[in-house]
Amino acid sequence: MPRTVLISGAGIAGPALAHWLVRHQVHPTVVELAPTLRPGGQAVDFRGETHLSVLHRMGVLEDLRRVRTTGSPMTFVDAYDKPLLHLPSHFAGGDIEVLRGDLSRVLHDSSLPSTEYLFGDTVTSLTESTTGVDVTFRHAPPRTFDLVVGADGIHSHIRRLAFGPEADHVTHLGHYAAGWSLPNHLNLRPGTGTFAHNAPGRFAGVGADHTDPTRARAFLVFASPELAYDRHDTETQKQLLRQAFTGLPWHVGHLLDSLSSADDLYFDSISRVDVPTWSSGRIALLGDAACGATIGGMGTGTGVVAAYVLAGELSRTPEDHRGAFARYESLLRPYAQGCQKNGARTGSFLAPASKLGLGLRNGLLGRRRILDLMLKAGEHTSTLPLPSYTTPPPAHSVNGVNATPPTPRPR
Repeated sequence: MPRTVLISGAGIAGPALAHWLVRHQVHPTVVELAPTLRPGGQAVDFRGETHLSVLHRMGVLEDLRRVRTTGSPMTFVDAYDKPLLHLPSHFAGGDIEVLRGDLSRVLHDSSLPSTEYLFGDTVTSLTESTTGVDVTFRHAPPRTFDLVVGADGIHSHIRRLAFGPEADHVTHLGHYAAGWSLPNHLNLRPGTGTFAHNAPGRFAGVGADHTDPTRARAFLVFASPELAYDRHDTETQKQLLRQAFTGLPWHVGHLLDSLSSADDLYFDSISRVDVPTWSSGRIALLGDAACGATIGGMGTGTGVVAAYVLAGELSRTPEDHRGAFARYESLLRPYAQGCQKNGARTGSFLAPASKLGLGLRNGLLGRRRILDLMLKAGEHTSTLPLPSYTTPPPAHSVNGVNATPPTPRPR
């Protein structure tokens, strides 16, 4: 195995990879621009045997079950709160749904104490040689690593440094999505899920916070050509939301009013990542940085599965990272691209472009048989025959439970 591996990104895929590298006797370093782990956030889900098997092998499945949400049913309503379509929690929430912040914390803790985390820092340059990658940081002193992995999301900084401009790899899919927390002045009850109202090309939803009944979370989607704005300028993003949604009935005005005091706004395009090859020399991409879709593409589960395979393939040929990277990509690319296709349809599903499209969606998904067929298709997409790799069991899980037996090396 390589002795030193730098991972950029402490969200989901990065700590998952760190966990598996530690199991393979490597002590990785994770660099993260944010000053700490990000708490809260939207709910993310795992679905199907493949996702659950990897979580079990990690020894974190029971830890996640302990912090799971009650699920996220979704009810579409008209301007007067009359229900038009109800989607059950297992449609959106899969087998296990957890808050993104809780998942990040569990994965981070499972990689300790053998992982070094550098919070509040970022990579500024990468120079590859025959023996390693020379890395400079914004704050930390320069260091050399055997390998570097970009697990830093759709807007990956490592991908930009090593593979070229973002515009070469990220495609806008015609919609934008936003989310933020606000006071629960609508008196929404926890466990009832999201209530949403549509107009052509626009979706506005709100639901009670999963952990704090005094808070709620808004989630908005709107159709738009690609917009020019600073991803770090939240005031401009708030103005774009007001422009897109002002004048809509229902509770939309209340949601927009709450933007003024929102300090946790998430705003991004719904996009797809396509990179011709996931590795270059000693540098590789993982999760959304390699093959992501902003929402709806099962990126969370795919990233965790990919981390397991990448670390496992490196363990098979410790002195041949190029061969390991090639096998990792060969195993994961078809699977990841199949999941990614779902993300391409998310915007038009949540915010159909016309009244006819809204009526067709509500009518079709109101039929149990159609809903069941969509769920089965999703289960098929998320299934991958998992290789087995020889690893010692985890030293501990987050709550001290050793739940993962060693598994045989693939033949």
